[in-house]
Amino acid sequence: MSQPNRETATISVRIPRRLRERLEQLAGATGRTKSYLAAEALQAYIEREAWQIAAIQKGVEAAERGEFADDEEVKRRFARWGVEVEG
Repeated sequence: MSQPNRETATISVRIPRRLRERLEQLAGATGRTKSYLAAEALQAYIEREAWQIAAIQKGVEAAERGEFADDEEVKRRFARWGVEVEG
């Protein structure tokens, strides 16, 4: 029996049966293990969520410092996307 990798840890997660079936199908189709695919999915999710939280926190901190876009700046930014802002 092989020794567990000291860089990894085991967790237990309950998932819907259909999701498990799809994971098994994907593992078979790609030649990867279910554990590998689950770890990759978790990594992508955590990176995306961490990025969003960091961006939100940065915005909150800027707002707390009173750093807001004025009306003209908002109009200019929307204009870049072809959106006209009234007012």
